[in-house]
Amino acid sequence: MAARGARSSDKVRRVGVLMSYAAEDREGHARLAALQRGLEDLGWTDGHNVRIDTRWGAGDADRIRQYAAELVSLAPDVLVGVTSTVVAALQRETRSVPIVFVGVIDPVGAGLVKSLARPGGNATGFTVFEYGLSPKWLALLKEIAPQTV
Repeated sequence: MAARGARSSDKVRRVGVLMSYAAEDREGHARLAALQRGLEDLGWTDGHNVRIDTRWGAGDADRIRQYAAELVSLAPDVLVGVTSTVVAALQRETRSVPIVFVGVIDPVGAGLVKSLARPGGNATGFTVFEYGLSPKWLALLKEIAPQTV
């Protein structure tokens, strides 16, 4: 019995992943492994019913642009982008392939989505920081330790 999410089709789905990390970066590999485990939990196994094409930008803007174009040319079903710079490069290459982002700070301010509630366009994902939360942090600090503020 297939896990929920995986479709009973002979078509191999393609996922393009553009990491901002260098190929030898342990954190990057840990994040990629987490993505693969998550997909496997949903019934998608790399090399079986999904192919994951990964590129490592190593923080180099030219390399990131090159790899973004390369991944889009492979006609993926979805793209995964790590960091705002990577997602912006992917969006310059396509406005039709869905992009899921992670590790992005303020995707609205960066112009990657219209809003957090309704991203619009072809990108959605997970943010690590949203500037609108800053006043709440200050309020919490005042509540926890009023003498410090």
